[in-house]
Amino acid sequence: MIPNAAAPTRIQRLRAWAARETTGGALLIGAAFLALLWANSPWRETYQALSETVIGPAALGPLPVHLDLSLSTWAADGLLAIFFFVVGVELKQEFVAGSLRNPKEAGVPMIAAVGGMAVPALVYVGVVLALGDPSALHGWAIPSATDIAFAVGVLAIFGRGLPIAIRTFLLTLAVVDDLLAIVVIAIFYTSEIHWLSLLGTLACVALFLWHVRSRKPRWFVLLPLAVVAWALMHASGVHATIAGVLLGFTVPALALHGEAKSRTTQYEHRLKPLSSGIALPVFAFFAAGVSLLDGDGPGAVIGQPVVAAIAAGLILGKLIGVLGTTALLTRLTPLRLPDGIGVRDLLPVGFLAGIGFTVSLLISELSFGDSEHTDGAKIAILGASVLAAILGAISLRWDARRARSSDMNLDGRADEVHEYIGDAKDRESS
Repeated sequence: MIPNAAAPTRIQRLRAWAARETTGGALLIGAAFLALLWANSPWRETYQALSETVIGPAALGPLPVHLDLSLSTWAADGLLAIFFFVVGVELKQEFVAGSLRNPKEAGVPMIAAVGGMAVPALVYVGVVLALGDPSALHGWAIPSATDIAFAVGVLAIFGRGLPIAIRTFLLTLAVVDDLLAIVVIAIFYTSEIHWLSLLGTLACVALFLWHVRSRKPRWFVLLPLAVVAWALMHASGVHATIAGVLLGFTVPALALHGEAKSRTTQYEHRLKPLSSGIALPVFAFFAAGVSLLDGDGPGAVIGQPVVAAIAAGLILGKLIGVLGTTALLTRLTPLRLPDGIGVRDLLPVGFLAGIGFTVSLLISELSFGDSEHTDGAKIAILGASVLAAILGAISLRWDARRARSSDMNLDGRADEVHEYIGDAKDRESS
């Protein structure tokens, strides 16, 4: 008799729970809701004091490192680097061995991602100019981002019974969206570059690349290299989370030295619970704590033009950008949607793409800092993201109940659809 496999330990079960897409979205919402409650409670001063608590060294001996940062800054610059490392690893896997390796198949969602970023930015600019607040123009990129964890979590819950190709389309769109958001942050939200520190970062990334491809890479070598690369990137003036992306791109996406799985898969499996279960919720907790009781009250904050601009960009801009770009591509070019997907399926995808949350909150802090627009921007991001999630959930259930044709993508041949969201095989791969 073959003995049964050992039962998973409590830690293994906790890691598996934290890595689930539904868990990540729930923790994000919970952390943001807790922050909003605390920031608007009688004890809101303690929340502010906690956010502004400074830890870390200003110098190491004679060397200034400027790491005496507030907890909120550590969350945005430090913990988010873990999230962006996982994003970098996922992008590397998709480009080398995943849905982005074939430009013909990935063409529609990749170009739809571009439209889904450009149109919200244009909507934002149009609204703030129409409402007479040109000082808010620097936040044009805020509604361009999509939160992968939140969006895919909503799809996993409410998209049951729909073809798995819809999930692949959303993931492809979201990872390209993240890549473009990273480029935007690096180019448009970097005020001054210290080239010596940046060269030091690249040197550490090169050493990380060399060791991570070795036969037996050791964590006690990789971790210090990653920390030094992050610290040098922070000192360079480029946002420190970019170091996480660069390090993620160095991880090999094809199996090496006889390994059964690629190292991108292995590292994502190890770090995703930390990213989804700790890094993102803690960032959301410190980023979402907007007080509506101070100043002129909630009416003054919600009435800011930046609120209407971000909400319109995330809800309408994303939907028009994704749906409009896809409709034009499939009608005017030879590109077609994957088997099993019709243009109607992109209505919920367009709404889910409007869930900005993590990256939008980050860009809002980079755009406005502590200016008068910050609270309004964050309230708009939270409110519009929740509304986009609700509209996405409703449209997913509507889509799932409608009859489907044998040629949803209108390419002239019957679709081959064998997997659906919510199947056991899909749950195992999530």
